[in-house]
Amino acid sequence: MFATYRPILSLLRGTAFLLAASGLHGLLLPLRGQQEGFSTVTLGLLGTAWAAGFVAGCFFAPRLVRRAGHVRAFGAFAASGAIIALLTGLWIDEVAWIVLRAATGFTMAGAFMIIESWLNEKATNENRGTVFGLYMMVTYASIMAGQMIVAAGDIGSASLFMVSGIFFCMALLPTAMSTAESPKPLQDVSLNLRRLYANSPVSSVGCVLIGIANGAWGTLGAVYGARIGISTAQIALMMSLVVVAGAVLQLPIGRVSDKTDRRYVLAAAAVGAALFGLLVFMASPRSGVVVIAMTAAYGALAYTLYSLAVAHANDHASPEDFVKVSGGLLLLYGFGTMVGPVLGSALMSAMRAESLFLATALAHIALAAYTFIRISQRAPVPVDEREAFKTMPSDRAVTPEAVRLDPRTLPEQDS
Repeated sequence: MFATYRPILSLLRGTAFLLAASGLHGLLLPLRGQQEGFSTVTLGLLGTAWAAGFVAGCFFAPRLVRRAGHVRAFGAFAASGAIIALLTGLWIDEVAWIVLRAATGFTMAGAFMIIESWLNEKATNENRGTVFGLYMMVTYASIMAGQMIVAAGDIGSASLFMVSGIFFCMALLPTAMSTAESPKPLQDVSLNLRRLYANSPVSSVGCVLIGIANGAWGTLGAVYGARIGISTAQIALMMSLVVVAGAVLQLPIGRVSDKTDRRYVLAAAAVGAALFGLLVFMASPRSGVVVIAMTAAYGALAYTLYSLAVAHANDHASPEDFVKVSGGLLLLYGFGTMVGPVLGSALMSAMRAESLFLATALAHIALAAYTFIRISQRAPVPVDEREAFKTMPSDRAVTPEAVRLDPRTLPEQDS
């Protein structure tokens, strides 16, 4: 059994280093930028630039991989990530960081697409679910581990930037030393907005709004923590627990949605996330323990929304369209993450640090309102005709290639 998973475990080790580097660098930048006196708008644009680069990478990276091959392309992407991480530590400049952050998003998209297609090539019909589950576990654990490293270092020095660069380089080793054959060429990513919306208006609009909320929090959550005066270790723990809480709650909420109209569960979770966000805004807690507890409760609901939206879309899609629908929704989510940091930074600049949660609450309230409107216009899919709920990553650590790993893609894989 171990021999069967040995090539996959090698790839997962590379994934772990890549995600740890991404998690460390992604949290370090807003904290160091805050310390350097960068404006809130600039810090928000770091998130927008990364999301824009990531979405662009999903579209254009496959062409680069086809020209250079998987191993050489992955080496180029990971090396570029290391160079960018080191440059951001050497060159402390607002405009430079925004440009470099967009380049990081592009390179990360390319690296993720290669790893995900490689895992998909090694997965079989029998172990695809296990491989998908292992990939999700590595995704969450590695990002959290990378973020927690920030707590052990000095954000005012260049050391953590160097550690991030080292991790990017270490991600090269498993694939560079692998004797396994390269997978098939990456497929071009397409986005048919009209078809996506016709399939599920709630999911299409919802993924954009969910991206706005998660993009605002993911980029500016650390800035919020620094502004209210909690420690770096508490900020790292807060950022990690928000996503982990959402991952833990996905399955129980998903099982509830399997038994009723999924849109009611989606709307209820959106309302709950909005209420927790507004509670933080009004209460303005300053105790690190209270802030962590309240934001974790927020994340437990906010980070289940993407999976619910994808599940609802798949209820209306035929099995052979699963990859196109889920991949398209992921890109819509990416577009939302470009808008969220801009909205969040504008509110934080105009008011106070807790105004970040006004940005997330606006997105969640709009999602709930639109969902209730659609409930009155379209009948639910009968329970016995639905796809069973599957957990999905709700951060920007995966590309449309990861969708092909999901066991529900088997009809397309076999065709």
